[in-house]
Parts: sequence; structure tokens; C-alpha cells
Amino acid sequence: MRIDILTVLPEMIEGMINCSIVKRAQNKGLAEIHLHNLRDYTTDKWRRVDDYPFGGEAGMVIQVEPVDKAITALKEERIYDEIIYTSPDGETFNQPMANRMSLYTNIILLCGHYKGVDYRIREHLITKEISVGDYVLTGGELAAAIITDAVVRLLPGAIGDEQSALSDSFQDNLLAPPVYTRPAEYRGWKVPDVLLSGHQRNIEEWRLQQAYERTALLRPDLLKK
Repeated sequence: MRIDILTVLPEMIEGMINCSIVKRAQNKGLAEIHLHNLRDYTTDKWRRVDDYPFGGEAGMVIQVEPVDKAITALKEERIYDEIIYTSPDGETFNQPMANRMSLYTNIILLCGHYKGVDYRIREHLITKEISVGDYVLTGGELAAAIITDAVVRLLPGAIGDEQSALSDSFQDNLLAPPVYTRPAEYRGWKVPDVLLSGHQRNIEEWRLQQAYERTALLRPDLLKK
């Protein structure tokens, strides 16, 4: 999988893509993540990629030209499954979406910034808009980092134990059950006996029951799905 991220602040994402599972996936050749500074695609001598909005609204807007040039240059080299804009009013990102995106070969993530991007970009260049929640961030870089991490960790071989990803929260619309490790007792706080029993069938039944109970208590909306 190849992910190309278009941004005015690549340094906001560099740390995330160079550590932990995402870095290991790249080292194994499972993923390629490329950061592209939109300022490299402007003809402005000051490397500006934003301007004031027509109509006098407050804030600055990313211009259409540098984004168009960046996307055009990338599309000349390969075919992309999706060209995604991270936007507060996009489709809400969730685990099923991450699962689907992990099957893609090439995607572009355009990070919004300032007041947003010239709407013509969204009308003519973007194929999908994604939101990571009902709140506003300084820029779409953090949203792009979240999407990248959630998708890359699902690539076969990215996680040492692939079964681990299958038991994560939101897989099968359930929250994950509680997990414990040694010591079995600490300050009188004990690990449930079933987990120490060695009876795998009972353990799996307990985990499933806990997942349903926690989901019903904390996120009953998931059970409706």
C-alpha cells in the first residue's frame, strides 16, 4: 500500500510515521508513506499556498492551484483508489471504513488547514471526504495521521500477532473485553479466576460476554448495527 499525504506542515506527521507499527510496516515493505509539502507546488516567491476568501470572511483558504499541481503530478505516476480530503463535514471514520481502506493499493490524503481549501478542490479533485469526529482541529494533519495509523496496522504482517487486531474494539461492532497481566493479585485487586483457569473455551465465552456487556453499557448504539 502507498499513502501520499499532501500538507503544509509535514513535520506534524513525520514523528508518527517513523515509529511503532507504522514504521515496522514500512521497513517490511508493506507500506510506503510519502509526505508532500504543498509549498513545493506553488509559484509564489514566498511559497504561500493560501489567500483571503472571496466575500470577506475571516481566515485564510488553501488555493486550488498548488493542490491541483500536486495531485496531477502524483496521478501521472499511478492510479489511486481514493483521493481523500480530511474535513469536519466528511463521512465519520470508523473501523469498518479502516478495514475497507486496508485493501486499497494507493490513496492520497489531503490535509485541510487554515479555514479550509478552495471548494473547487472538493468539487473536482476529491473522491472522498473523511471526518475523525465532531470537532475542529487546527489542521487535517492529525486526522491524516489517525487514518494512516488505523489503516496501516491492518495490513497483513504489520502486527506480529494478526489475531490481535481481530479482537480490537469496534471489530464486529463490539468494544474489546477487559485485559489483565501479571501479577495476578495487586493490593487485593484480583484478576478474574476464569482467566487463570487455563480453560480456553470458558475464557473465550467470558471475553465475548464482557464485550457485549461493556458495549451495551458504554456504546449501546453499536449493538443496533
